[in-house]
Amino acid sequence: MTIDSDPFSTSTVLLSELVTENFNFAIIGTIAIIVLLLIISGLISGSEVAYFSLNPQQLQDLEKTGDKTSAKILKHLEKRSDLLASILVANNFVNVAIILIFTSFSEIAFDFSGSPILQFIFEVVVVTSILLLFGEILPKIMAARNPIHFAGIMAQPLKIAYYIFYPIITVLVNSTHIIDKKIRRKGFDISRDELSDAVNLTINSSQPEDEKKILQGIAKFGEIDVSEIMQSRVDVLAIDESTAFPELFEIVSKSSFSRIPVYKSTFDQVVGILYIKDLLPHLKEQADYLWQSLLRDAFFVPENKKINDLLREFQDRKIHMAIVVDEYGGTSGIVTMEDILEEIVGEISDESDTVDEELVFEKIDDSNYLLEGKISLNDLSKIIDVDDRIFDEVKGEADTLAGLILELKEEIPKLNDKIIWNRFTFTIKAVDKRRIKKVHLEIK
Repeated sequence: MTIDSDPFSTSTVLLSELVTENFNFAIIGTIAIIVLLLIISGLISGSEVAYFSLNPQQLQDLEKTGDKTSAKILKHLEKRSDLLASILVANNFVNVAIILIFTSFSEIAFDFSGSPILQFIFEVVVVTSILLLFGEILPKIMAARNPIHFAGIMAQPLKIAYYIFYPIITVLVNSTHIIDKKIRRKGFDISRDELSDAVNLTINSSQPEDEKKILQGIAKFGEIDVSEIMQSRVDVLAIDESTAFPELFEIVSKSSFSRIPVYKSTFDQVVGILYIKDLLPHLKEQADYLWQSLLRDAFFVPENKKINDLLREFQDRKIHMAIVVDEYGGTSGIVTMEDILEEIVGEISDESDTVDEELVFEKIDDSNYLLEGKISLNDLSKIIDVDDRIFDEVKGEADTLAGLILELKEEIPKLNDKIIWNRFTFTIKAVDKRRIKKVHLEIK
């Protein structure tokens, strides 16, 4: 029979095994808590993207569904400040807890006393990477792909989080309201470039092309002058006030316009606007009928007026046409409500528009275009898909393609003359002694 000669040694071994088992249990339990908190952090982070990326169509679908989950989602969105505060507060609490537990875990599992650099890498770099990947990036990608489903999952948890952190949320929301009021008093200026960048960030590849153009049109709407969109005087149908009634009737019947400017002697002296609807009840009048009594007052605007201001004035005055005048008081052209709206929604055509009126350009291929000289630089930039300010340094006072070429050439060009600027080559295809009519544009 063998007798253990060292009972103390046996007790030490048993105690060591017990400590080891407890040590392993502590590590496993800590890792499980960290994983659970990472899942919670990811769900909370993803809910931010899910809720705030819901588009109008998805919100309408939620309203039509009418179930409890949809009602909770919509109720959260009624108070967006409270919702955002709940998400941020809860997420920060969870992330702080992850960092603290991870730090404790590193002290239990590893001995970094001899390598502080390794400790820094593990406790800072590794923790940050894990938090970003599993707590921010991946959940937000998943939420962006299916926002309604993700928002539904988090509807009840966010409601609970709101009640748990209610005191903190109340303080945060109220303080932001105070700051917001001060900012509004001071005013908030945003440049056109910043607004364009913001619009570009909201545009995604899944959006229809017409929606993208509308957003881009809104972004630059306040920077466009009337002279950039007006119809030049050479393209405007106007009537001399001395015109006899039968002749007037013939002109009106051949035109497709609902409003026609009326002038005295020259177009530089516009005396009023003839509304065709005012003329209709008098079609059977005698040849000596004084149709001039039907004229309405003309509204005059300068060339450099911004179209967003003009649109507001059109709305206030309840009119649809203005006469554009230059710095000397001469008539430059006309601008209509339709011209302004086309800068946002694109070309507006009705049954009276003909194909010939619309074809001011012909696209030969991606690098070659045949253009009318009267086309505005604003429209040209849309056609060739470039920034509308690309010609600013050389256009001078010009607003049309013909004007730009005159600025570059400094004289009226001849047939087949080529004017090269930047990556654009303009070849004159039709010209007379006064006007450039057709231009071939090649883009390198």
